[in-house]
Amino acid sequence: MGATANGTSAQPFKFLIYGRTGWIGGLLGKLCEAQNIDYVYGSGRLQNRVDLEADIASVNPTHVFNAAGVTGRPNVDWCESHKVETIRTNVVGTLTLADVCREKGLVLINYATGCIFEYDAAHPLGSGIGFKEEDTPNFIGSFYSKTKATVEDLLNNYENVCTLRVRMPISSDLSNPRNFITKITRYEKVVNIPNSMTILDELLPISIEMAKRNLTGIYNFTNPGVVSHNEILEMYREYIDPSFTYKNFTLEEQAKVIVAPRSNNELDASKLKKEFPELLSIKESLIQNVFKPNRKTPVA
Repeated sequence: MGATANGTSAQPFKFLIYGRTGWIGGLLGKLCEAQNIDYVYGSGRLQNRVDLEADIASVNPTHVFNAAGVTGRPNVDWCESHKVETIRTNVVGTLTLADVCREKGLVLINYATGCIFEYDAAHPLGSGIGFKEEDTPNFIGSFYSKTKATVEDLLNNYENVCTLRVRMPISSDLSNPRNFITKITRYEKVVNIPNSMTILDELLPISIEMAKRNLTGIYNFTNPGVVSHNEILEMYREYIDPSFTYKNFTLEEQAKVIVAPRSNNELDASKLKKEFPELLSIKESLIQNVFKPNRKTPVA
């Protein structure tokens, strides 16, 4: 990109990030700062093509990241009663951004969801057989998941998009209400089902590396393997709070207190692991990246 006054090469990457106020968008900015990567948050609304074109013209990025989207507050049940707003951002907005990026010859790293699958006869719970990138989504129990499955299918036609299927994201910031661990420690009762999950401390830096490598297509963006709610809460008890207690309830009991069913699945992370062999399994990553750094209990 040219040379600076002292003759060294200027920073080659410049990222345009959407989702400034979101959890992942905020963490991405911090990672760029830590890596001295030039970045700017997009100011345009995703569904407004003219805004996006103006952002790209003024920023002139090498890559675009989309961490904007509607998940609902306090949870995805919000989307059941706000369907048009959900479509506007999750479908219309995401497709518009992908289309503008394609027109400008830019790779778009799109943080999507893996909550578009549920255990079935071919992928039974506990079997270790995970859903692969090319599998057709089989879970549309919530309107949120329905919009995400729809947009993933359409985005697959865009050769410039890298779709990252995030699931039940976890970070080392245990005070963040979006953190899956924080959520389940505050619930009165939890279901106990093994699931694929995403440790952001490990995987978000990988997504930046994926942009640098110009990777495109769909990736199951989870740590290999599964972990259950109870296993996480037992780790929480061991590392953080020995007096912590929790109660379980069945899926049937859970169904009485939520509006939309929730997805439970295992995603096959072997495609990501092949590209990044250092990727830790979910339980290893939980201990190394989340629980050990936050340890409050004495080391035995």
